[in-house]
Amino acid sequence: MKLSDFYYELPKKLIAQHPISPRHNSRMLVAGKKIEHKHFYDIIDMLRKDDILVLNETKVIPAKLVGRKETGAKIELIVEHASGKQCGCHIKGTKPRVGNKLIFRKFYAEIIKHENDVFTVVFNADVDSVMKRIGKLPTPPYVKEKLRRNSEYQTVYSRKNGSIAAPTAGFHFTKKLLEKLQRKGIKIAKVCLHVGFGTFLPVRDLQIHSMHAEYFEVDQKNANIINNRNGRLFAVGTTCVRVLESAADEHGMIHPMHGKTNLFITPGYKFKTRIDGLITNFHLPQSTLLMLVSAYFGRKKILKLYTLAMRKKYRFYSFGDASLLLIE
Repeated sequence: MKLSDFYYELPKKLIAQHPISPRHNSRMLVAGKKIEHKHFYDIIDMLRKDDILVLNETKVIPAKLVGRKETGAKIELIVEHASGKQCGCHIKGTKPRVGNKLIFRKFYAEIIKHENDVFTVVFNADVDSVMKRIGKLPTPPYVKEKLRRNSEYQTVYSRKNGSIAAPTAGFHFTKKLLEKLQRKGIKIAKVCLHVGFGTFLPVRDLQIHSMHAEYFEVDQKNANIINNRNGRLFAVGTTCVRVLESAADEHGMIHPMHGKTNLFITPGYKFKTRIDGLITNFHLPQSTLLMLVSAYFGRKKILKLYTLAMRKKYRFYSFGDASLLLIE
């Protein structure tokens, strides 16, 4: 299998710049025994009593810090993890090097280390307080328009700070829709995976690519909800798939745990968890996310669906429309 096997060409006009309002009005391409074109609010009719939705309750942190070097050149940091005054981050700018002094309004920093695409930077203040004061939410590079409000780039159920990118499949849920689903008897299981920068690093060689480790957790209560289910299991987004597969044993039982996962799911991967449906957005070509949905549903079937979605003018990527992939 080659990297080019996951390529498709997308017209720029189909890249969504803002979410639909209300979010549950987004379109949804349903693919199972047949293909249907619906709206996301129709999910209420497609789920049955005792079905389980697995949601990732991670919350995006204001990890983007815009400043300049002593030379005056603009520089942008994406903080991936922080401890006190020190952080590991990714830097966009002109030739950042160890020893560079960086200026962020009243805050100052210095690059002290560079290893495997990650820079270690020391600030003159606690990094968490710096982010609270001047940080912005780090939206994807293909989103060219500014957020109208920070809530645009959070799910309505986000709770645990730690991601540098949102689990965008969850964008389509509104509080009103979730309340309707629960009144119908659909159960909610909550897990957490903090999306890191590695999710978005380009895949240059499919055979040797490795994912950067990302923190995840499943507690006993939610493991029990999943393991003791009487209905079908639906994962909301690729992050939930990775949590389930990272926490599952060889029999598909989910164990409460927390730690780091670098699970890279590509076609040929043998799933341990019986996931009956995957709610997900339309992903970038040659991305690890497209490879995961191809492993779940079949590469040729996915690319055919994407071709159909483009013909039907679905909106793509983070703020775009949804797909519901059903294993029946």
